[in-house]
Amino acid sequence: MAETVVVYHSGYGHTQRLAQAVAEGAGAQLLAIDAEGNLPAGGWEELAAADAIVFGSPTYMGGPSWQFKKFADASSKPWFGQAWKDKLFAGFTNSGSINGDKSSTMFYFFTLAMQHGGVWVGNGMMPSNAKAAQRNDVNWIGTFAGAASQTPIDASAAEMLPGDLETGRQFGQRVATAAQRWSRGRSA
Repeated sequence: MAETVVVYHSGYGHTQRLAQAVAEGAGAQLLAIDAEGNLPAGGWEELAAADAIVFGSPTYMGGPSWQFKKFADASSKPWFGQAWKDKLFAGFTNSGSINGDKSSTMFYFFTLAMQHGGVWVGNGMMPSNAKAAQRNDVNWIGTFAGAASQTPIDASAAEMLPGDLETGRQFGQRVATAAQRWSRGRSA
């Protein structure tokens, strides 16, 4: 079984709920970046052992949180030794607005993964964009680079829409399937 780690920062709990849905779908370990931008003890070792790394952060002001950026900057140590080269990478984000410039956060994740010599996994889901589409449909936001969710700024994490969480869960399944195929192919 391929090992997947979901490394994320969550400011108010919404991104954590999406991280949990992604991890559930992927059968992945959760690795939370704390409020100071640090990983818990053993976190770097978990990432080193992973076949796939999934990045997660809220989108604040058109990009990931500063805590996630601190983690990304600290990843220059594994980068220098190419420790994450040929791992699979993916990402997800949440913001208060439907668009909220989530794509900027996704491109940040993608660029980070490419700098590490990784291979990116998108969500592989068709968008729910027909007239009959409902806000609670899977991939209603219509992203392709990863999973995205939207939560009104005055809504608690418990009020996140089941469709957004299901999008995260299905995205996690896709990452796990890709990681299984990738790790089999690399060992052949």
